[in-house]
Amino acid sequence: MSTGLTESRIVMEDSHENSAKNKKRAEFFKLTSIRLVLLVVVLAVWQYASGTIVDKFWISTPLDILKALQKWIVTGDLFFHLAITAEETLLGFILGASAGGVVGFCLGRWEFGSKIFEPFIMALYSLPKVALAPLFILWFGIGIEMKIMLSAVTVFFLVFINTFAGVRDVDNDLLESIRIMGATERQIIVKVVLPSALNWIIVGLKMSVPYALLGAIVGEITASNRGLGYLIQYSAGQYNTAGTFAALIVLMIVSSFLNYLLTQLSQLRSVSKPLI
Repeated sequence: MSTGLTESRIVMEDSHENSAKNKKRAEFFKLTSIRLVLLVVVLAVWQYASGTIVDKFWISTPLDILKALQKWIVTGDLFFHLAITAEETLLGFILGASAGGVVGFCLGRWEFGSKIFEPFIMALYSLPKVALAPLFILWFGIGIEMKIMLSAVTVFFLVFINTFAGVRDVDNDLLESIRIMGATERQIIVKVVLPSALNWIIVGLKMSVPYALLGAIVGEITASNRGLGYLIQYSAGQYNTAGTFAALIVLMIVSSFLNYLLTQLSQLRSVSKPLI
């Protein structure tokens, strides 16, 4: 009797689970279809309006943009410049996120130190990072180092602020309880503080991805002959609207891809929740 009830319960749970998956899959296809239709409509309107309603010089056309992308792909220019920008963005992101995470964590755990350094850090944070580009050119030249540093500085503050807030947000009563139970400082950090702050840290990382790319692009536009920022500047300088749009679309795709990767990473955070 008991075995029969258990089997019935398992069958019902499987049925509910399959129903939820089917519903989720149907919603995904519905949203994807609507988005594709919307995209096609926008491109069709754009293609029609260019040259009839608005001068083609200002907005180009989707077909011309596609031709510009095809030309860059065939010649290999797109992959060359994309690799340069990706390298600057990745290195700047790693450098800035690492430094921001470490400093944010240390100051989050050191209350007296945070009171000392907070005004200085916030003053630097309020400074527009674009304004640092000329100074970085003087310090690091116009090579890849300048773009990496500009990207790293942009990322640093976003990760720092979120990590700092996440560490300070840990429940003090919980920390005191664990200390009373005899936990060491290492156990408190590994088992409670880091998992509790992880959500904040991931949010900071997600926020900083577009800014890492922005720092690299600003550096390339300011002074460079390589990278997607250079492609944008060069195309605009040649009054090539199609080329400018093509480079912007590539940037948008790269940024979306990086955000997708971090979203997948954030979904893994459930395995690192506080153990207490």
